[in-house]
Amino acid sequence: MQKQEIKITTIDLYNNEPNEGMRCIRDIVKEVSNFYDFPISYDVYETRYKDIIPSLEYDIYISSGGPGSPFEGEGTEWEKKYFNLLDKIWNHNQSNNDKKKYIFFICHSFQMMARFFQFGEVNKRFINSFGIMPFEKTEKGKSDSILKDLSNPFYAADLRQWQVVNADYSKLDELGASILSWEIPEEENKDNPAITAVRISNEIVGTQFHPEADPASMLYHFRQPERKEYVIKRYNEDKYFEMIEWLKDPNKIIKTRQTVLPTFLKNSIEELITVTA
Repeated sequence: MQKQEIKITTIDLYNNEPNEGMRCIRDIVKEVSNFYDFPISYDVYETRYKDIIPSLEYDIYISSGGPGSPFEGEGTEWEKKYFNLLDKIWNHNQSNNDKKKYIFFICHSFQMMARFFQFGEVNKRFINSFGIMPFEKTEKGKSDSILKDLSNPFYAADLRQWQVVNADYSKLDELGASILSWEIPEEENKDNPAITAVRISNEIVGTQFHPEADPASMLYHFRQPERKEYVIKRYNEDKYFEMIEWLKDPNKIIKTRQTVLPTFLKNSIEELITVTA
């Protein structure tokens, strides 16, 4: 019996800003699709820029990173459509025991995810975060499929002005959700580090960091004069060159890029084909 086509889509929240994230996501989807001998389609919707949103016909959704504040879309048409889709996905999964909808949230989308599910406070970080950063897994994170094969701490690309803090544990319990990782705090936020990965359900998960980032994409950022100046001013020149050296380390962002999003996609596809076989 021929397996049914799996339909994957990315919700592009970059608002037409030049970026490497969409290329990296596309590359990962293509690599994972090549594992399978049945049709897997891939579409992109420029939701934030063109007010278009995918329908509920897709099986797997990836919601991208993006620039600026997660509140700047309040009241706009694209945000209404975006939250309406999340509501439909959630309700579909609550009422369907068989074929679920899967969604992964990245960076800006992680902050939108936090606003939608209300599991923490979304606010401006004390200072922008940029670079290759370490993250600490929680006990749940140590056994979660997307993180369990990474070191602890693990390393990922972090590019953000905003954050999710002050976890609402009663809301997390109500949802059946789990925090999977935290940022390793700096002196200024040592008592209140940001939440950096949350699993809402088997089908719904998000990360504040960029799991799709590859060395080429980060080298592009590190070569921007303002980025270089920022890292050197915030830390020092040695730290700047250390982060660049980390791009070659197979156990840092290379490992994260090869593990987190591909594992989510493969697990989602395997569960979908089990249902449709």
